Amino acid sequence: MPWSNQGGGGGGGPWGSPPGGSGGGGGPSPWGRPPGGGGGGGGGPQAPDLEELLRKSQDRLRKMMPGGVGGKGIALVGVILVSLWLASGIYRVSPDEMGVVLRFGEFVYKTNPGLRYHLPAPFETVFTPKVTRVNRIEIGYRSGGSDTRRGVSADRELPDESLMLTGDENIIDIDFTVFWVIKDPVQYLFRIRDPESTVKKAAESAMREVIGRTELQPALTEARQQIETSTLALLQTMLDEYQTGIQVTQVQLQKADPPAPVIDAFNDVQRARSDRERLRNEAEAYRNDIIPRARGDAERLNQESQAYREQVVSLATGDASRFTAIYQAYTQAKEVVSRRMYLETMEQVLRGVNKVIVDTPAGAQGVIPYLPLPQLIHSPAAAATSAVQSQQQRR
Repeated sequence: MPWSNQGGGGGGGPWGSPPGGSGGGGGPSPWGRPPGGGGGGGGGPQAPDLEELLRKSQDRLRKMMPGGVGGKGIALVGVILVSLWLASGIYRVSPDEMGVVLRFGEFVYKTNPGLRYHLPAPFETVFTPKVTRVNRIEIGYRSGGSDTRRGVSADRELPDESLMLTGDENIIDIDFTVFWVIKDPVQYLFRIRDPESTVKKAAESAMREVIGRTELQPALTEARQQIETSTLALLQTMLDEYQTGIQVTQVQLQKADPPAPVIDAFNDVQRARSDRERLRNEAEAYRNDIIPRARGDAERLNQESQAYREQVVSLATGDASRFTAIYQAYTQAKEVVSRRMYLETMEQVLRGVNKVIVDTPAGAQGVIPYLPLPQLIHSPAAAATSAVQSQQQRR
C-alpha cells in the first residue's frame, strides 16, 4: 500500500496532519477542517473521506480475489483488459456491405465483405453501409398497407409534391418512384447529411424541370418513356455535382393524370380530340382514294389525246407524202400512172364484192350454166335454191 491508514504523530495520510491541529482534530483530509467546524462532533456537513473510500474498495477487491491483490493480480487484470480492448477491433462486413475505416476521424481505406480487423477505439472506427441494397423513394404519394376488405392498396396522395406545371401551362398530377444504390460509400457517408431527403428533393426538382419542357398531351400519352429517361439523366447529373456517391438506377412513373377536380372535363376534351382525329383520318383516306384516281383518269385522257394527235398528224403526213410521190411519177409517165391508178382504184372498190367473170371468146353462144358446187357443200338449202333459179332461167 502507498500509505498507512493508522493515525500517528507524523501523519494521518499522504498529506499529513492539518496545519495547527492535533492528530485528532478535523480528520486527515487534504482540505483540512470544513468551514465553521470546531473540534469533536461539529454541527456542519463533513467533506467526503477519500481514504475511507479507498480502504473500502481495497477490502472489496480482496474479497473478489482470495489470493489477495498483488503485482501478479494487477498484471492479470491488465492483460485481460488489454485483450478485450484489442478484440474490440474485430468486425464483420456482410456481403451487401462495404467497410469504411477512419483513423482519428480521417478516411484511411475500404474493406471488402468478410471478417476484418481495425485498430480499437479511439484510434480507428469503421462504418459498413449497404452498397448493393436498392433504395426506394416515393414522390407524390406514399404507399400504405393493402385494404383487406377491398383487396386494393391504400396509397396516400401528396398534392404538394405531385402537382406540376407543363410546358403549355397546364397542371398535371404525377406520381413517380426513384430507385438508387450507393456508388461511393465515402462520399455517401461524409458529403451529405440526409441522403434520402437529398435524393427526394433533387428528383422532384429534376421532374419539374422535365415536365416544364413537355406539353400536357404528350406527357399523358406517348412521352412517358422519354420523361423517365430525361429525368434520370438530369437527376444523376445533379447528384454527381453534389458528390453524393449515389447512383440512380431507375425512375418509374406511377401515374400521370390531370388534376382530380378537372378530370371529367379533361376526359370530355380528350374524347372530342379523338373524334376530331378520327374524322380527319377518314377525310384523309377519302382524299387519298379520290385524288389519285382523278389524276390517273386525267393522265389517261391526256395520253389518249396525245396518241390521237400523233396518229392524225402521221396519217396526214403520210397521205401528203404519198400524193406528192404519185404526182411526181404522174408528171413523168401520165399513161402508165393513170392506168395504174385506175387498176388500184378498181381493186379497192371490187375487193369486197362478189364477182362473176364471164369470158366470151369468139363464136361462143352465151353464158354457160354454172352449178355452184362450193356453195352446195357449205349450204345445201342455198345450193338448192340456186339450182332452181338456174332451171327457171333456162326455160
